[in-house]
Amino acid sequence: MAGINYQTARFEASYGTVAQLPASTTPEVAVAGRSNVGKSSLLNKLFGRKGLVKVSATPGKTANINFFEVDGIRFVDLPGYGFAKVSQKEKQRWADLISGYFAQERSFNLVIALVDIRHDAQRLDHEMVAFLQESGLPFVVALTKADKLGRSKQAQQAAAIARQLGIDRDQVVVTSSETGLGVDELRRRIAEACL
Repeated sequence: MAGINYQTARFEASYGTVAQLPASTTPEVAVAGRSNVGKSSLLNKLFGRKGLVKVSATPGKTANINFFEVDGIRFVDLPGYGFAKVSQKEKQRWADLISGYFAQERSFNLVIALVDIRHDAQRLDHEMVAFLQESGLPFVVALTKADKLGRSKQAQQAAAIARQLGIDRDQVVVTSSETGLGVDELRRRIAEACL
């Protein structure tokens, strides 16, 4: 099976309301996760490009839905959720954007739900995974920041988080945007879902 050429990765557009979203015409991979989970860094690692996805020191920076195009596949970077330091109104707008995106008729080939491996699954992680399960959407959970833990602790946490979320261990990929751990495995799953 031919792979996806990540060298072609490019930023397509950013949308602040659901009404602006373009029609779904190609396979789509949506990336969702809490603010500060390392979404931008992992996407950059996946694309093999340092600054394509803007990485911010301030969590909650991705306030819009950002579309990237890679070799005929759309990567949809959803706003990070659960960031405390924004207004209730802004939080609601993000929630509406995320739910509005999923409510559309789109080509949901794969949703990558990001969870920080250093902590137990949080309420919002549970809600996201429960939503994906109830909606019957194909998904994988990518555990981020694995470089902060030793090998055995990584395995322990991966098993624990899978248990907490009520999913099979093989639905979980341990990743690090620092070392590139798990990136090939994520690419393999994306290829399986999209090609």
